[in-house]
Amino acid sequence: MSQSYSKWLRVLALTGWIFAGFFSASFLTSGLFFFLTTVGIDFNTLNSNVLSTATAAVLYLCTLLIVIGLPWLVREKKTTLKDVGLDRLMSWLDIFITPLGLIVYLLLSAFLVYFASKYIPWFDTNQAQDTGFERLNQQYEFYLAFITLVIIAPVAEEALFRGYMFGNLKKMVPTWAAILVTSLLFGIFHGAWNVGVDTFALSIVLCLLREITGGIWSSILLHMTKNGIAFYILFLNPTLLTTLGG
Repeated sequence: MSQSYSKWLRVLALTGWIFAGFFSASFLTSGLFFFLTTVGIDFNTLNSNVLSTATAAVLYLCTLLIVIGLPWLVREKKTTLKDVGLDRLMSWLDIFITPLGLIVYLLLSAFLVYFASKYIPWFDTNQAQDTGFERLNQQYEFYLAFITLVIIAPVAEEALFRGYMFGNLKKMVPTWAAILVTSLLFGIFHGAWNVGVDTFALSIVLCLLREITGGIWSSILLHMTKNGIAFYILFLNPTLLTTLGG
């Protein structure tokens, strides 16, 4: 077996492992809430947005524990903070490079979405992403949605994708290939075609930021910024999209 062939098998194995870890975490999360219902907890009486926050937190935690923690327990393959790009504190470079990353991401996303809408017949630019939150009425519901979408999700996803996955892929294949594989998987994880193309573009920039800074702090900041803008448009000022669309 050639060395190149062996490397790509390891890439497929890592990609499959992350898929398996996520779906296993989904199963465990569902099982946990099912168990809680059997012991008398009625989730029908719980606010749906509170439940969405709790579900997301448990799902992300289980995914990280399975994907990163299980190999350590079974094979003693320890993943360090350096491996995931969190071995140092946030720097001024991380902060000041984030706006530049945002501009590059917006331009790249606009180009890819335009290209997909022009040359892919089934591509729907209006397809909506399910955020897990709807009908936010009370102030605390807005806080919960913000914490989940703008804080928890970016931190967990950056640790998993730009930290663990991209960090490991770079040891197996050239950096450009590691960026491509990481970004493809990240786009697939977000479901809808238009969202997938957008998050694919985002991931490319996030990976480049890790390469430039040596950590994932700038990636986390950009991811938070992107989700924060989406949160504002979706939940605080939904008429903005209509206004921008004419």
